[in-house]
Amino acid sequence: MKLWVVVNEFLRTPKFSELEISIRKACSCFGIDYQIVTNADCLIECESNRISTGIIPNGDDPVLFWDKDIKLGMALEKSGHRLYNPSEAIAICDDKTLMAVKLAGLNIHIPKTIIAPMTYSNIGYANTRFLKYAADTLGFPMIVKEAFGSFGAQVYMCKDYTELEELVGKAGSIPLLFQEYIYTSRGHDVRFQVVGDKVTAAMYRYSESDFRANITNGGKMKPYEAGEYEKEFAVSISKQLGLDFCGVDMLFGNNKEPVLCEVNSNAHFINIDNCTGSDTARDIISYIISNHAEW
Repeated sequence: MKLWVVVNEFLRTPKFSELEISIRKACSCFGIDYQIVTNADCLIECESNRISTGIIPNGDDPVLFWDKDIKLGMALEKSGHRLYNPSEAIAICDDKTLMAVKLAGLNIHIPKTIIAPMTYSNIGYANTRFLKYAADTLGFPMIVKEAFGSFGAQVYMCKDYTELEELVGKAGSIPLLFQEYIYTSRGHDVRFQVVGDKVTAAMYRYSESDFRANITNGGKMKPYEAGEYEKEFAVSISKQLGLDFCGVDMLFGNNKEPVLCEVNSNAHFINIDNCTGSDTARDIISYIISNHAEW
């Protein structure tokens, strides 16, 4: 077995380099043949009778797909490869509006969510009458999220209708969703690292100055002792989305019951490893070796 690891050519920040180093160490630990390539090494070529993906030859080698280049993921799957995570699951997690639709009606506690209607890049939200329904349904303060975003940077709180109108006016044509504010979880949440059917680590994140608890936004962290129900909650969400591994962010409801915030298919695990002493890269590589032997 040869493991291909796909990362993004254009995300070469220290944060991503740390992840790559961890993956290299884990692969070396297990003594497997592996190669790290970027999506620019894997240009998709489509012809009438074949599809190819550059440096990765067609075949059934496993691919650790640490990218969000969904078209490349689909092409690799079409050429015979098993992706960890599958391209469809990554696409759903990357788009918060798709994730909300996918999880609705499955008895998974999520905040009440309203998805903004689709608009076009050259038009934007020219008519915002739908905001009245969102405001009447969700009330204020209201959480507004861009469909695509990471590290809490594209998550906002609107305290009244004026702020909501101003925010949506500035959004242009960016896809948005609106959510009820979970008061009981202000400034604190839990990140669960899920690999396969297990929670391998849990980290409590908290902020004294922001409604978001993300470490990137200045939040702090400490290990979290998860209960069995919380672990089942995180694993069940991962399975519903078709993921092999992920980071599940959990809010606290009125009676401390778990409420889903969001799921990250390509969750940055350096913080949770440093906080809990876990080795997420090793857990993921071990899972791929075990799972692919049965594939």
